Amino acid sequence: MADSTPEQSSTPPLPRAFLDFLEENGIDPSIYVKGDTIPRYIRLKPGCENLVPGIEAELACELERVDWLPGFYAVPPQIKIASSEAYKSGKIYGMDAASGAAVLALDVSEGDHVLDLCAAPGAKLCMLSDLLGNSGSLTGVDVSRDRLAACRTMLLKYTLGDRCRLFIADGTSFSLLPLRPSMNVKSCVINGDGVASTFGEWTSKRSYKDRKNASKLKNSIGSQLALATSEPELFFYGKNSGVVGLQRTELFSVADNAEASNLGYDKVLVDAECTHDGSIKHIQKFEHWGWKTLDHRVLDAKRTNSLMHLQLQLLTNGFKLLKAGGTLVYSTCSLTFAQNEDVVERFLIKNHSAELQGVDAAKNWPCRSGRIPHTLRFDPNTSQTSGLFVAKFIKNYSKNAKEMNQLEKFTRIA
Repeated sequence: MADSTPEQSSTPPLPRAFLDFLEENGIDPSIYVKGDTIPRYIRLKPGCENLVPGIEAELACELERVDWLPGFYAVPPQIKIASSEAYKSGKIYGMDAASGAAVLALDVSEGDHVLDLCAAPGAKLCMLSDLLGNSGSLTGVDVSRDRLAACRTMLLKYTLGDRCRLFIADGTSFSLLPLRPSMNVKSCVINGDGVASTFGEWTSKRSYKDRKNASKLKNSIGSQLALATSEPELFFYGKNSGVVGLQRTELFSVADNAEASNLGYDKVLVDAECTHDGSIKHIQKFEHWGWKTLDHRVLDAKRTNSLMHLQLQLLTNGFKLLKAGGTLVYSTCSLTFAQNEDVVERFLIKNHSAELQGVDAAKNWPCRSGRIPHTLRFDPNTSQTSGLFVAKFIKNYSKNAKEMNQLEKFTRIA
């Protein structure tokens, strides 16, 4: 892991207010001149390594292997992949190397039940599915129907949805546990008349009643409030996700803290909504959008405070759904202390079973330590990637959770 101070370069033509914002957060303004020099990163679908020469010929550039991140390749920033046959046929997809590192930090193992609490637009979800292979389960959650539709499209395109469930839901209140064989399900009726029916294989065709209800919810003024107070909507499920064959009254299991510690997810990713100030290409867009829009999207104190509250809620709920002994990774593409280290500190104060863990693989990663030990920071100067903050937590066992975990292991063996 790199410890050197980022090199200084000329300051880009940024608004004074934004430069002050960067100074307050200890961010080097020179990173914003790197947008045209940072490589573009792509991830190659496992098993397609022999196709690299053909992809290089099609893109007319060399695919430079990223030594510290398996499956990732760097290409020149001007290269467009969307029109390539490799992209259209689901062999490659674009994903920044720093984002790949956040997923790798979870250390996903065979058979894990994994939750991606802020799943859209879907690249991390696809990588998680690749890492799981033909085992375990993957649950993706997002508050936006349109963004979750993009996730579903990616899963189907790359044939990675077999063990996945997608829910339209508020990540701060989502409370469904993974579908484990040993679970005692607390049922709740999800259709109006209370009649249970069995889930068959997923189809994109919805009934007229479902489409009408979804349209009403989408167009209603209080749709976000309704979402926060209603049950999650099952948006997609794969053939081997555990949903097929269930009665509708069996799908939902509302978790309390004790149940989640015993039967929750093995791994949770919380890639939280943020101001995106670490995304160089995002900030460059304000040159076209107008720098005045930067004031309310990035610099506005009320928005930042609101985001910090949301981030803490997402992190807290993700940790609640984590099984004792499990791992959670919190990440944002902001470089500010407020949305990263400050959120982590506030979370640790209120969650005594949470413990920050180092990322073993990071010893070979081109990143810096955050303000808090064991946290990581990627940035254009140090990493040749977009900016990203990563913190890894483990959920320590309580006495009751230890006993339940031993019982579950015994049950599996029996």
